Amino acid sequence: MSENVATLLKIMATLRDPKTGCEWDKAQTFHSIVPHTIEEAYEVAGAIETNDMPALKGELGDLLFQVVFYAQLAQEQNLFDFDDVVDTLNEKLERRHPHVFKQQVTLSESELEQQWQDIKLQERAQHTHKSKVLWDDIPRMLPALSRAQKIQKRASALGFDWPDYHGALEKVVEEVEEVSEALEYDPHSTHSAEEIGDLLFATVNVARHAKHDPEQILRQASDKFVARFADVDTVLRKRGVNLQKASLQEMDDAWEYVKKQHRDQ
Repeated sequence: MSENVATLLKIMATLRDPKTGCEWDKAQTFHSIVPHTIEEAYEVAGAIETNDMPALKGELGDLLFQVVFYAQLAQEQNLFDFDDVVDTLNEKLERRHPHVFKQQVTLSESELEQQWQDIKLQERAQHTHKSKVLWDDIPRMLPALSRAQKIQKRASALGFDWPDYHGALEKVVEEVEEVSEALEYDPHSTHSAEEIGDLLFATVNVARHAKHDPEQILRQASDKFVARFADVDTVLRKRGVNLQKASLQEMDDAWEYVKKQHRDQ
């Protein structure tokens, strides 16, 4: 073990020391730090998406601290320790990459995907009852778009999938029609909510076939909207209009102006 990792583990143990440790750290449990872990993972993603490499270094450290924290909690309960975590990871990486560590062959993208799914299926079969093999290892706490994508990938590995994006896109068109009918009948009904959910699920399928991560591209779309709406505010101010008092027509006109400016850039 490297000296700096050993120091990190020692710091973590000190923070959890029953007598001299930090009161906040001593009060934490596996469950209580889960929200912090999720938050740190998103902050890593945020630093990458904004290409902020200095921030990324710090965020990766914060995320690593979450792993060290869980390992410390487990060690205190005689479950496992940090070395066990690393050993398990090393074994898993070698097991999941036989083309690198055993056969030493080059596989195509489709062959890699099939090998990955076959290995995952074997792992699930070893750890899960057969009736629950398909879905139980896909966490319900995942962001909804990411979970939908994982479910679709699992179904695809079993052969239940469109051959390309065309079929997935046609399904989106079909779902839009069904949403329209449901909203026309009763926009506030559970049936309308169900149809909108089906449309979102179908849209994720199109993104998956186009090899885009739905969670990431929706975040990017949200960022684009926020930036453009800030420009709308600027345009309205130059026109002597307060955003809070602007009419829908005034905001829409400014929005179209901003969109044209972005297209012309």
